Amino acid sequence: MTTTSHTATPTNPEQKLSADARADAAEFAERVRSTQATLASEFMNSLINILAKLGLLKEDLDYHLVRASMVIIFLFFGYQKWFAYEAQVLIPYISNGPLIFWMYPVFGIRGASWFLGVSEWVFGALLFAGFWNKQLGILGALGSCFSFIATVTIIPFMPNGWAASAGGFPAMTGNVPFLMKDVVLFAASVYLLKQDVVRVSLSASPMISTPKVDRGEMSNPQMLRTV
Repeated sequence: MTTTSHTATPTNPEQKLSADARADAAEFAERVRSTQATLASEFMNSLINILAKLGLLKEDLDYHLVRASMVIIFLFFGYQKWFAYEAQVLIPYISNGPLIFWMYPVFGIRGASWFLGVSEWVFGALLFAGFWNKQLGILGALGSCFSFIATVTIIPFMPNGWAASAGGFPAMTGNVPFLMKDVVLFAASVYLLKQDVVRVSLSASPMISTPKVDRGEMSNPQMLRTV
């Protein structure tokens, strides 16, 4: 029994020319894709080499940059708190903050602003000291974490924080967009806290090694000791 092929075979010069053109076009497209992939790879390798030479891979670069950024943020935000204009701006935030609403009954409008200013400068100073003293850095990072927990928790309670014209949540409006930045700042604070705790733990805890013992030795207490 013979099989019949359903593939059309060019029967005239025009059809053969068309098939050759399609084959050439496919080959050309493949070469273009291969060239593009090679150029993209070479570009990325060159870019990575340039970034490496600029010091991006330097040990603890990100750690120091995040710390410096947080110090600057606390310095500038703390400075604002000493002026009347900022005390007025803070009213909707403090009034609707589940963790900081108590400041107005205790300190008043200006006093609450001053209290925040002092706190932010103290946390900033501790973070700055963390460049040299990791224990102080831990205290600063803890204060920073609490600061941004206090501000992020305002978001669900902020009136008119979601645009009704856009269907409400998650279309931010009013004061909510300003508070959203604190989600990232909280993450940066946790990063610094973890880094400082790791460094203090490694410097404070000596390495303890335990000799390997077989199952028979484990039953004998005199054979178990740390060195």
